[in-house]
Amino acid sequence: MNQVLKRAFVPNLLAASLVGASFIPAQPASADNLGRDTAVGAGVGVVSGAVRGRGSLLNNAARGAAAGAAVHGANRLRKNPNKRNLGQDIGVGAAAGAAAGAVTGRGRDTLGNAIDGAAAGAVINILNNNKK
Repeated sequence: MNQVLKRAFVPNLLAASLVGASFIPAQPASADNLGRDTAVGAGVGVVSGAVRGRGSLLNNAARGAAAGAAVHGANRLRKNPNKRNLGQDIGVGAAAGAAAGAVTGRGRDTLGNAIDGAAAGAVINILNNNKK
C-alpha cells in the first residue's frame, strides 16, 4: 500500500511544486540567497538529467540542489561575493554533484553527476555574477 501511495502522490506533488515555483515573481539576485541557488541547481539538475536520459527526476533534483547549495556556500567564502568566479562555481558544482551522486545513486554515474553539478554551477554563476 505504501508503494501505491508513493507512486500516486509523488509525481503530482513534484508537478505541483514545479508549477508553483514558476509563479513566484523574479526578484533581483541577492548575494546571500541560498534558497534561490538551491532551487536553480535543482532545476538545472532535472533538465540536465533529462537531456542525458539518466537518473530519476527526484535524484537529479537532489543532486542539482546539493550542487547549488555548495556553489552558494563556496561563494560566501569569497572576499567579494558579488564578483563570482566561473571556474570556481563549475568546479564546486561538479564536485558536489559527484559527491551527492555517490550518496543518492550509489556512484553508478560519477562523470554524469559531475557534469550535472557543473552545469548547475555555471547557470548559477551566469544568473548571479556582478549582481548586488
